[in-house]
Amino acid sequence: MYKWAAGPALVQTVDFFTPIVDDPYTYGQIAAANALSDIYAMGGRPLTALAIAGFPKKDFDPGVIRAIFQGGFDKLREAGVVLLGGHTVQDNEIKFGYAVTGEIDPSRVLSNARASPGDVLFLTKAIGTGVVGTAIKAGRATESVVSAATRSMVQLNRDAADALRVLPAGWVRACTDITGFGLIGHASEVAAASRVTIRLDARAVPILGGALALAADSKSGGMRSNIDHFEPRARIADGLDPNLVLLLFDPQTSGGLLIAAAPEHAAAIDKALTRAGVVAMRIGEVVPEGDRLIEVA
Repeated sequence: MYKWAAGPALVQTVDFFTPIVDDPYTYGQIAAANALSDIYAMGGRPLTALAIAGFPKKDFDPGVIRAIFQGGFDKLREAGVVLLGGHTVQDNEIKFGYAVTGEIDPSRVLSNARASPGDVLFLTKAIGTGVVGTAIKAGRATESVVSAATRSMVQLNRDAADALRVLPAGWVRACTDITGFGLIGHASEVAAASRVTIRLDARAVPILGGALALAADSKSGGMRSNIDHFEPRARIADGLDPNLVLLLFDPQTSGGLLIAAAPEHAAAIDKALTRAGVVAMRIGEVVPEGDRLIEVA
C-alpha cells in the first residue's frame, strides 16, 4: 500500500500463471479474476491493469493469443477495471496475468493480522480447483467437474468485497484470499500474523463437485509443497477422510475470501454477503494461540 498525503491510498499486486484449463478465452478470464483478487481481499477497489504474457515464438496459433487477451479484457471490463497496456515476451510455455493497481481507504484496510479469539470464519468459494486442474491435464476430469471449477474460478470476488466494504469498521477483523498456499496455508498465515490459532471444521468446508474423488490421484506439485511446509503447523484430527484433508492443502486459483468476523456481528455479515449474492460458508473459529497455528477437526 502507498499512502498519499490525502485521499485514498494505492494498492498494487501482480499475478500470472500457466494455463489451468484448455479453453484460451476461459484461461484469460481466470487469469484476470485471479489477479484482481488480492485487491478485493484487502478491501480495495481495482482501477487499472497491465497485462503480462509469455508465448511461444513458433508453431503457435495467433488466434489463441487473441482469445486469451479477449477473455482477460472482458473480465476486467466486468470488474470496471481499465486495461492500460502491458508487456509480452517469448516463452516456450504460455504465461498470462496482470499487474493491478487499486484504491483503498487507508483507515479501512483489511489485513490478515487482526483476527481475534472468538471470531467466526467464513469462506466464500468452494475449494478443489488445483485438484481439478491437475485432473484436466491427465484427462481424468469430467465435463461437469470442469464446468463447476471453471464457474468458480471466473467468478470475481468483487461482490463479496463490496459487501464487506460498506460494513461498519471493526466488524470484519481480518481477510485474505485463498490461492496458491491452499486453505490451510493461508489460514496459517492469518494465525501467525494475528498470534492466534485457527480451528477449522473440515466437514463444513465447501468442496467443488467431483474434487473429493479426484484428490488422491490428482496431487499437484503445489499441493505436495503445501503439505511439506504447512502440515507441521497443523493438528489434524484422526478419522477425517484422507482425501478431504488433501483438499485443505490444495493450491487454489482464483479462490474465495477467508473472512474473520467479529462474533457479535457474524450473523449480520452473513446476511450482508447473502444479499450480495455470495454464498459464505461458516467453516470454523479463531481461538487463543496454542502450540499449533491450525487445528482441523
